[in-house]
Amino acid sequence: MRTRPLKVALLGCGVVGSEVARIMTTHADDLTARIGAPVELAGIAVRRPEKVRAGIPAELITTDATALVKRGDIDVVIEVIGGIEPARGLITTAFEHGASVVSANKALVAADGAALHAAAEKHSADLYYEAAVAGAIPLVRPLRESLAGDKVNRVLGIVNGTTNFILDKMDTTGAGYSEALDEATALGYAEADPTADVEGFDAAAKAAILAGIAFHTRVTMDDVHREGLTEVTAADIASAKRMGCTVKLLAICERAADGASVTARVHPAMIPLTHPLASVREAYNAVFVEAEAAGQLMFYGPGAGGSPTASAVLGDLVAVCRNKLAGATGPGESAYTALPVSPMGEVVTRYHISLDVADKPGVLAQVATVFAEHGVSIDTVRQQGKGGGTSHSNVVESGGEADLVVVTHRATDAALSSTVGALRELDTVRGVVSIMRVEGE
Repeated sequence: MRTRPLKVALLGCGVVGSEVARIMTTHADDLTARIGAPVELAGIAVRRPEKVRAGIPAELITTDATALVKRGDIDVVIEVIGGIEPARGLITTAFEHGASVVSANKALVAADGAALHAAAEKHSADLYYEAAVAGAIPLVRPLRESLAGDKVNRVLGIVNGTTNFILDKMDTTGAGYSEALDEATALGYAEADPTADVEGFDAAAKAAILAGIAFHTRVTMDDVHREGLTEVTAADIASAKRMGCTVKLLAICERAADGASVTARVHPAMIPLTHPLASVREAYNAVFVEAEAAGQLMFYGPGAGGSPTASAVLGDLVAVCRNKLAGATGPGESAYTALPVSPMGEVVTRYHISLDVADKPGVLAQVATVFAEHGVSIDTVRQQGKGGGTSHSNVVESGGEADLVVVTHRATDAALSSTVGALRELDTVRGVVSIMRVEGE
């Protein structure tokens, strides 16, 4: 066994970084045995050196991250500071000075993964980022290594624990969005500013990474259609229940049927209660992978938090250190297919549309005509008068107002959008209350 330790620089010592440092210290002997050489934490770059960090020697703390990665004796840099800069510059500098990099930075990898991989390859270094997607769940490595000989056609997943917690509470308690968000914040699942989670930015970054790996093509966050869950109402949840469904914020990456393009999107969707993802509760994550030879695979577990994310970081650290000892590098970017990313308008799925309509004769016929004119076939119609009466065929003729729910067969997003635009022009349609896609069938 090699006796000279592999030196590690840690950038960031927050929730994840402090847990990485703790595990590296408490499990040092196990890590040495698994890697084949000792691993030494050589320095930790932070922004607030005055903060008390229990169990971390003060002499390891520095505010000069650039000097730390430039030292020349650093074998691996672990980056858990997040954001685009200074993370990007520090990672590039690390490569230039002979270090490999382990990162948990989903935003950076999703935005600039191709350039980072190119820099790593240029300097014969590794870039690993298992922790950037779905926390402790092994997902990146299975996609780019275990399924490297297979053809992945679809990746469908819940990749944000905060939004899953919110939707789960809305489903199980009948709470509205604001109430469920307040509970998520009180329990520490949601940040003080939850925008990245509830507006889908976090999930979109993860979708870009997953699509790129699964389909061997370059997909950035700008390629991902994104919708958050702030418009999901208790009425949407109740309507889903009547259909035998639940609502989840899904990241969906698909290869076109002809194999000539891919799509990547994040949005709320109704999924049947019989689908494996429907049973994912609280703040857990789960990803459903459909491959040609392997069939259907599901990966499930905690998708965030200090310990789960640190577990993924340390798994990458072991792999990268082993590569260092072997004088080799692991898998880099695989983008040989160079498939185009199709716009959202070409996506084909089913839809659940809720309309506020005048409760009088002929309304249903007018609505059905609009759908037919735009090539969108109706599967079912459910109407409920504001007084509570329900019909599955004809609008109740009370002269008041009614809620009309239409569920379509599969159609393109563009066709559905043009249909909704035409519905808004009808005098008998007082408003389009909600539109939600139906997936997983």
